[in-house]
Amino acid sequence: MYTPNRLKAHLAAGHVAFGCWVGGGSPTNAEILGHAGFDFLLVDHEHGVGETREIVDTLRAVETTPAPALVRIPWNDHVFVKRVLDAGVQSVMIPSVDTAEAALAAVRACRYPPEGIRGYAAGVVRASTFGLEPDYIHKANENMLIAVQIESHTAVDNAAAIAAVEGADIVFIGVNDLAGSIGRLEQTGHPDVRDLVRRAEEAILASGKIMGTVPNAGASVADLIDRGYRVIAGPHDVALLRDAGLAAMADYRELCASRASGKKAAATDRLKKSY
Repeated sequence: MYTPNRLKAHLAAGHVAFGCWVGGGSPTNAEILGHAGFDFLLVDHEHGVGETREIVDTLRAVETTPAPALVRIPWNDHVFVKRVLDAGVQSVMIPSVDTAEAALAAVRACRYPPEGIRGYAAGVVRASTFGLEPDYIHKANENMLIAVQIESHTAVDNAAAIAAVEGADIVFIGVNDLAGSIGRLEQTGHPDVRDLVRRAEEAILASGKIMGTVPNAGASVADLIDRGYRVIAGPHDVALLRDAGLAAMADYRELCASRASGKKAAATDRLKKSY
């Protein structure tokens, strides 16, 4: 049975959505994190691992959890968009949208005619329960949630026009690549980067569209909420695993060092008593 887009409904109700990136290519990781309480999982297929077959595997895992999926595709490519939507993706993120024309192309790729150019295979694809869902094409258009990413100084210059595109529901600031576009990669707290971010924020908020980004050196989660962001993609599954592994090893090394120090002290005491 077709399920209405829960992330879209969550945002329509005025809530902030705090999510977790899933980029390690593991459906199991996605399933675990989906049960952790996040408002959404951002399944990354721009920098993440996998192709459309892996997207389906991840969707099947996520669909057993309370968390809806938002899938980032590799590029603003209507062919790839068509394939992931046919796989059952209801919420999609398109990276590196620099102009209003690019935003419009992304929106049209996500919708069936006459609202867009999405190719038809609704009678057999997973998204329509393999043709068993009545009136699927209209439900798909109504439930689609589209996020476009502003990730360059050019996109900031065009932010108002991008945000004005009907059907671009979320305008998501990719602050790291934005910094890189002015030669400040990994310097998200730099004043020049912050100035670009503020310009983008002003344009997006003025449009009334939902604004999203990631926590960064220029803004914590609390800062972002205070500044009007409603889609915040926080931790990453790879980073969570990495940091938990490092913490476990640090604890173990501390234990070993403590025990070695204790044995050394005991040996010294025995030597002293032997004289």
